[in-house]
Amino acid sequence: MNNSIFPNQTAFYKGKVRDVYTINEDYLVMIASDRISAFDVILPRPIPFKGQVLNQIAAKMLKATVDICPNWLLSTPAPNASIGKKCIPFKLEMVVRGHLVGHAWRTYSSGKRTLCGVTMPEGLKENDAFPQPVITPATKAEQGHDEDISKEEIIAKGLATAKEWETLSSCTLKLFERGQSIAAKHGLILADTKYEFGKIGDTIYLMDEIHTPDSSRYFYADGFDERQKTGERQKQLSKEFVREWLIENNFMGKEGQTVPEMSDEWVNTISRRYIELYEKVTGEKFQPETFSDEETINRINSALQSLNII
Repeated sequence: MNNSIFPNQTAFYKGKVRDVYTINEDYLVMIASDRISAFDVILPRPIPFKGQVLNQIAAKMLKATVDICPNWLLSTPAPNASIGKKCIPFKLEMVVRGHLVGHAWRTYSSGKRTLCGVTMPEGLKENDAFPQPVITPATKAEQGHDEDISKEEIIAKGLATAKEWETLSSCTLKLFERGQSIAAKHGLILADTKYEFGKIGDTIYLMDEIHTPDSSRYFYADGFDERQKTGERQKQLSKEFVREWLIENNFMGKEGQTVPEMSDEWVNTISRRYIELYEKVTGEKFQPETFSDEETINRINSALQSLNII
């Protein structure tokens, strides 16, 4: 899509996955593309229906958690489009982990027992559950890699006040508990995820997407304990399998490394995995929808008018 396409549009931002249009300085139109990123690099080929999967899961999850924390979302006028309130973002990702997996496991297996100021217990295996969920925040980098940061550093650097941190951490744990409950109803375990927050005035809002395969990691609950006992690899629904494929092909986003070629078969496999997660986490059959850019813009404009934004 073009950079300037909506009435009263005042800004445009192209993220790794989303195209974000600011309307009247107070509202956002967010288009979830089929782009896929890993290790903070956009991979060379889009994944069919990925944008629709992310957008529709996020919308369902935001609606299912609005009693915990107000959120930015106002409307989803097209399969891959959302309209919502513009917030002043905290430059943080509130990462919460129920299981030792991914970045936390890589840190743990290197011999370290502290992550973001949080002490991880001895004697854990990959994918084991923590005694209780832990929050391991990361800075939200505009460019390059996000970096781990502790609660104390967040407050010292002014990224959030002590009072704001209490609200952020409380909401994070409650949202994660709700996400785990929703996942359990569909035979899944929400192993870890991240939330992003912002402010309008003094009110803290939940922003962006939640509980999607780009922001979360799910395990199948059936057979999980047995697989842990036998050391068998856990079956998971997340973007981690893409990261693992990249690592196996000697790419971790470091200077001088080249993204491996993505075959048609591999692109279709990733698409199927995203659709599988949609169906598992929502309990609904995925209905693929493909709109032209023109139809998407028309639907967004109609929604903007209905919301009295334009």
